[in-house]
Amino acid sequence: MPATLDDLITRRFQDVAVSEQGDINTAEFLEAAEGVVKLFDILDSAAFYPKVHDKSLSSPGDPTKYDTLQKIVLAEAKEGDRTATQGLLWLKRGLELTAMALKRNLDNPAEELSVSFTEAYNNTLKQFHNFLVKKMFGMAMLACPDRKSFYEKVGGGKSDVHEQLLAWVNALQALLNELNIFYAKGAYDKGL
Repeated sequence: MPATLDDLITRRFQDVAVSEQGDINTAEFLEAAEGVVKLFDILDSAAFYPKVHDKSLSSPGDPTKYDTLQKIVLAEAKEGDRTATQGLLWLKRGLELTAMALKRNLDNPAEELSVSFTEAYNNTLKQFHNFLVKKMFGMAMLACPDRKSFYEKVGGGKSDVHEQLLAWVNALQALLNELNIFYAKGAYDKGL
């Protein structure tokens, strides 16, 4: 039997540690984000390959110094180097597209994935892309798997695949909300 999402994900977004102040564990978040790539690998579709594991975030330095995503950004703000800040920003944006598309698709049982992802793209990444990238995204949606195949491959025929995926998406959105508040409060996305 082919691998399902349960077989491949080593950490779910539900299991990422968040402090009382909203600080997100760096290693755990990046490990969970790798699950998004694995999700789309299962589908074997060229339509989806978000940039989930930015090289600048893979080794942020001393793990005790940069144990949270917020500490990386704060350290860079002091140093003037915003490489990881920008990498995290684009990772966040790509994950927002994924979360919004999957949530929309789960909430609309008759809607195809290509529609859900196109609408999510229009509300997330489109504003940051030039004409050429926008056209490429439209072309990629032609390779988007149909809804039935998607849920069969992701869940391996399990009856609770929708509930599991919804919990995963809701946990991802909660983490993204924390990052959005942090980025907005410090204006860390300005000029990026």
